[in-house]
Amino acid sequence: MDFSFQEEEQTVAELARKILEDHATNERMQELEASEAPYDSKLWQALARSNLLGTAIPDAYGGSDLGFMSLCLLLQEVGRTVAPVPVFPALVLGALPLAQFGSEAQKKEWLPDIASGERILTAALSEFESSDLLTPATRAEIQGDEVCLTGIKTNVPCAEQATQILVPASLEDGSIGLFYVEPGRDGVILTAQKTSDGQPHAQLELERARVAQDARLDLRDDGAEVLRWLVDRAVAARCMMQLGVTERALEMTAQYSRERVQFDRPIGSFQAVHQRAADAYINVEGIRLSALEAAWRLSQELPVEEQVTVAKFWAAEGGQSAAYACQHLHGGIGIDMDYPLHRYFTWAIQIEHEFGSARHQLDRLGREIAAHGLPAA
Repeated sequence: MDFSFQEEEQTVAELARKILEDHATNERMQELEASEAPYDSKLWQALARSNLLGTAIPDAYGGSDLGFMSLCLLLQEVGRTVAPVPVFPALVLGALPLAQFGSEAQKKEWLPDIASGERILTAALSEFESSDLLTPATRAEIQGDEVCLTGIKTNVPCAEQATQILVPASLEDGSIGLFYVEPGRDGVILTAQKTSDGQPHAQLELERARVAQDARLDLRDDGAEVLRWLVDRAVAARCMMQLGVTERALEMTAQYSRERVQFDRPIGSFQAVHQRAADAYINVEGIRLSALEAAWRLSQELPVEEQVTVAKFWAAEGGQSAAYACQHLHGGIGIDMDYPLHRYFTWAIQIEHEFGSARHQLDRLGREIAAHGLPAA
């Protein structure tokens, strides 16, 4: 059996790595952090010119239609450089569901601009009131030709930079709808939030915000299934980003351990360092195996609920452990803000808690096993 990536998938990964490593240098990161820019617009345009922003967008709308696995490999490369660009919100939360479920008018208007880097769409999946992404506490009331939305969403990536925010909400009949909300409209309140990774996030408060009925994403499909489709891909995508974050952090740690001398010996020659690094390596490989399995199954439209849950467990538990080990093995330099490792630690912690911590994933797996028994070997 051939486990290698397709040629076009490998091309996406190689091109992305070249562009990201050329632009997302430590010096450039420090410059952006000092300016408090929400993201690196020069790097964003470089990705657009290479058509990487159109990786999973259909040809008819300005993309290259290379599929979800290619998009995941692009996200892995973003994680490797902790590059401050909105690839995850724009391409995963924005373009993917739009291309799959959007109306023809929506796709024609928005997808070409996403592929060219001129427009960002995002989605508001997380809430204070509900830890289950599939049962939103935000309410939607149908009033004639409009829908009235009430609720609070948190940790919405690039909400203040987006032209449209996809909002899942529960309707009065118990069904779920997904509605595009335009920032700046009456009843739509955005408040910037500070997060571990320093990337732009905001709280979205909806106070009887009104949107047109045709602003729904799920007009032709069951809203609950559309939401599950999106959540599965969002979680798998973040796991792939965690893979990039932790594998690069471990590479930096290995290099540092070879070069750092203590007691006239490289610290990498000490047994305690071997053991700590080996544990981190096992965790990174656990993230790799589980994340790639989930991403591949999604790309093949195979059942994936358990695989996504397992991948998120490894991304949370293994990601935190590996990132902490890398910082520990660097000693004092690991917390030096002039040294790039601190960004990898904060990104790993952000991804650890997004879409449910490790404990949430174990609870979910436990409920599945209790209800249906262990999966067949």
